[in-house]
Amino acid sequence: MDGTIIDSTEAVVKNWQAIGKEIGVDPEVILATSHGRRSIDVLKIYEPKLANWEYIGEKEGQIPIEFGADAVEIPGSRTFLEELEKQSIPWAIVTSGTRPLVTGWLKVMKLAHPKNLVTAEDVDNGKPDPACYLLGKKKLALSKEQPSIVVFEDAPAGIKSGKAAGFTVIALHTTHTLEQLKDAGADFIVQDMRSISLKSWTKATGEAQIEIVNALVW
Repeated sequence: MDGTIIDSTEAVVKNWQAIGKEIGVDPEVILATSHGRRSIDVLKIYEPKLANWEYIGEKEGQIPIEFGADAVEIPGSRTFLEELEKQSIPWAIVTSGTRPLVTGWLKVMKLAHPKNLVTAEDVDNGKPDPACYLLGKKKLALSKEQPSIVVFEDAPAGIKSGKAAGFTVIALHTTHTLEQLKDAGADFIVQDMRSISLKSWTKATGEAQIEIVNALVW
């Protein structure tokens, strides 16, 4: 979600700054490794006693409320999601954020809400483990035995997770360097969602075509 649908970097930074001050850890140290990873996995490193869903859910649920003005849409994301909804195409958000964080942002930003959602609490191991994307595939309940699934990611941990699940990964150059996205194994790299458009969708067969334009890496 973050880095592909919205950019809440400033809000996330403010949240980790507050937590860093609370636990006595330099926020810059935390921020250097936190993007694309679950807060519970980050806190297991820096303050294990706070690595629980009650604390994290409460903290993350406040981010859209306290720092909602700091988030912006990734260009092209609203149009793409609305087209998916209009055509009733199966899609899911698979995120390292908690459910209170995701639903909070979707409400604040007034964005399409997926029928299928996988959040940090739903898996034992976060990205780059593939468990979250495999659960996303299961929730989509696609009819084909070997469906083609496309993952949109912005962080190396997420790219590795999508590839480990066996899916095609399109990386967005929104939060990391091109080199980092290449090294993580992205199949394509684009600047943002304006490079992605839905060309066709056949509900009877469950087949869709998307077009990628102005790719940075392919």
